[in-house]
Amino acid sequence: MVPVVAALVVVLALGALAADLVGVAALHRTQATLATTRHDLRVDTARLAQRRRSVAAVTAQADARQADAATTFESLVAAHQHLAGAQGAASLQQLDLSTLHSCLNGVMQATASVAGGDTQAAVDAITSASGACTALDGTQSSSGIAYPFDFPDPFVLTVGSEYYAYATNSAAGNIQIIQSSDLAHWTTLGDALPHLAPWAKPGATWAPSVIHLGDTYVLYYSAVFLGTGEQCISAAVATQPQGPFTDTSTVPVACQLTAGGSIDPSPYVDAAGTPYLTWKSEGNAGQPPTIWAQQLDPAGTGLLPGAPTALLQPTAAWQGGVVEGPDMVDLDGQWELFYSGNDWSTAGYAVGVAACVGPLGPCPASTSPPILSSGPSFSGPGGASVFTGTDGTVRMAFHAWLPGEVGFPHSRVLFIQRVTVVAGVPAVGP
Repeated sequence: MVPVVAALVVVLALGALAADLVGVAALHRTQATLATTRHDLRVDTARLAQRRRSVAAVTAQADARQADAATTFESLVAAHQHLAGAQGAASLQQLDLSTLHSCLNGVMQATASVAGGDTQAAVDAITSASGACTALDGTQSSSGIAYPFDFPDPFVLTVGSEYYAYATNSAAGNIQIIQSSDLAHWTTLGDALPHLAPWAKPGATWAPSVIHLGDTYVLYYSAVFLGTGEQCISAAVATQPQGPFTDTSTVPVACQLTAGGSIDPSPYVDAAGTPYLTWKSEGNAGQPPTIWAQQLDPAGTGLLPGAPTALLQPTAAWQGGVVEGPDMVDLDGQWELFYSGNDWSTAGYAVGVAACVGPLGPCPASTSPPILSSGPSFSGPGGASVFTGTDGTVRMAFHAWLPGEVGFPHSRVLFIQRVTVVAGVPAVGP
């Protein structure tokens, strides 16, 4: 009997042990499942947090873009209101919002195209937006804004019923060129000078001007001479005013190395059809900036032998020791030398005029005040280009900063105003 009981006890003990082992195994499985669940929960929590951070970042970016757009919109409106004054502000309020949107959208597209290296797309965007932006800037107002984009050192050429305006290099290329039939609505034509002379340094061309001689158009421009680093003047030719102009010269037309270099060329023709060129030497080693003139050869691509004639040096206080940007014009039989004086990057820049005896001077020094200086509509005007319109009206094209936006990185936009003669002295006005 005892052995049977003992066997039964052993069986029961083994059963209990087996049950415990099963329970322990189940407990381990449960603990493992719980650990896995906790791990998955931590992963899911981390992913959720990352998604929340991503959503927050995207939302912040969207808010920032919206804020930037609002700021840009408000800045543009404020700038134009400041430009036009109370009357202009009232006009701006009457504009359809789509006009403002078209201007802003075109400028943004052009900026993006420039950043992406697509110059032609930038030119197309600016052209498409120029009408809307001009309307915002109040072309028909007394300010005289003609083209509301960066257009420094302008030169306007009248050809038949059309106007061609040229300006210092920009994203559009070496020489900007725009075309208009009414001086108010302009089409961007791109780069008038795709390739510089072999001696010229790329990316440093400015102050272009053009003359029509026979069947040829000659474009003069300033560039840096690779051999010396000085600024010099060259000439390029084309069979049409919009170019493309070609320059195969091996040496500059004018390059006064001992006088600090030569810049700001401007051609003109006397009553007999004789062409001349006027320009500025920078001055150095005690030599002041000087405006010069010399007769051109019949083709207009070179100067006749001989020394140039000095026309003007700074003597008036308002000039700040600088005279530049010359433009010689025959106004009713009186030769007038229009020029700029003072620091071009300040509101003190202005336009003066000197009466000259003939196309090669002399032009007696004058202490008269400038005929065009900073005012409510613009600051630091300069780069005068006087031309006769298709209606016979004499006008001046010039660049200027907008009030409160003087100096880099702001733009110098194109203005056009009428020129009259009052008591024998040229005057500029709306």
